[in-house]
Amino acid sequence: MANRFVLNETSYHGKGAINEIANEVKSRGFKKCLVCSDPDLIKFGVTKKVTDVLEASSIPYEIYSGIKANPTVENVQAGVAAFKAADADCIIAIGGGSSMDTSKAIGIIINNPDFADVKSLEGVAPTKNRSVPIIAVPTTAGTAAEVTINYVITDTDKNRKMVCVDPKDIPVVAVVDPDMMSSMPKGLTAATGMDALTHAIEGYITAGAWELSDMFHLKAIEIIARSLRAAVENTPEGREDMALGQYVAGMGFSNVGLGIVHSMAHPLGALYDTPHGVANAIILPTVMEYNAPETGEKYRDIAKAMGVCGVDEMSLEDARKAAVDAVRQLSEDVGIPKDLKDIVKPEDVDFLAQSAYDDACRPGNPRETSVAEIKDLYLSLMK
Repeated sequence: MANRFVLNETSYHGKGAINEIANEVKSRGFKKCLVCSDPDLIKFGVTKKVTDVLEASSIPYEIYSGIKANPTVENVQAGVAAFKAADADCIIAIGGGSSMDTSKAIGIIINNPDFADVKSLEGVAPTKNRSVPIIAVPTTAGTAAEVTINYVITDTDKNRKMVCVDPKDIPVVAVVDPDMMSSMPKGLTAATGMDALTHAIEGYITAGAWELSDMFHLKAIEIIARSLRAAVENTPEGREDMALGQYVAGMGFSNVGLGIVHSMAHPLGALYDTPHGVANAIILPTVMEYNAPETGEKYRDIAKAMGVCGVDEMSLEDARKAAVDAVRQLSEDVGIPKDLKDIVKPEDVDFLAQSAYDDACRPGNPRETSVAEIKDLYLSLMK
């Protein structure tokens, strides 16, 4: 079986990278941009950093800001209408995963109108045409949506998140500028950073992992482990490292899949609007313990990448424990809650467990699981 890898055509990294956006728009012959960004980024002047670049080069644009933290079918459909009304020919997505996921769905539907209901995009939809060209500018160091072929949209009718996987949706250009992330508050920096670590760890142990993806994931774990605490303290070095680390993780997991940490986190976002990174961070150590018997020596590698000393001399059991402990300690150090007691209602656990089992990320988990076992994992995090 051939292993496929899909990445951006072009990516820019480092301070000031957003200045390349005008050159990319012009060189690709785009005439008008729809700028997709969320209301808070517009309010606090983050989006303006990019629109200033466009204005300085006399590039026409219109803004669509009808985007929620967990974007809905309705957000996407409103964005499709906004794209058509603007008579745009490209999208500039500015924000975290929400803005970029919304933009991907808009871009796919514009060129594949048979999927205008949005819900038919769930899973691996048989789209025929590439998305409208997207230039993705992340403002958080976590989702790596600028380099992935995945996007997640909430179906509010069923209180569930739809995971959509389509290589035709990947942004043509990613612009990873740490200056665009400098205004993130500590809590958001911590949550998105732990989301990136979850991507790297789940991607490393997922059933579809192979040597090329392993290279990206181990390096991402190393970068994130050494830099997330500093990024939370808003040091320039920490911000720049995390901008790179989350992108490297995305290069890997987008191509090999994830596991039940994400499967369990998705319904929490759909039902309670729990921030995705927070949900992942709370769940990750517990699921790592659950998955450990099916991971061979990989937790030893994770422990090393996390900076644990003396791992080579440890027994396999101790090395696995060291990896889990290192992840749990990092999560605690950056202020992530330890459990789901204040999030999950006991009467919802059966629904959450079934939703997690049905989630598109679940088949990638290295350990075979069941609805009952996932329910037990939720319950263990509510004690």
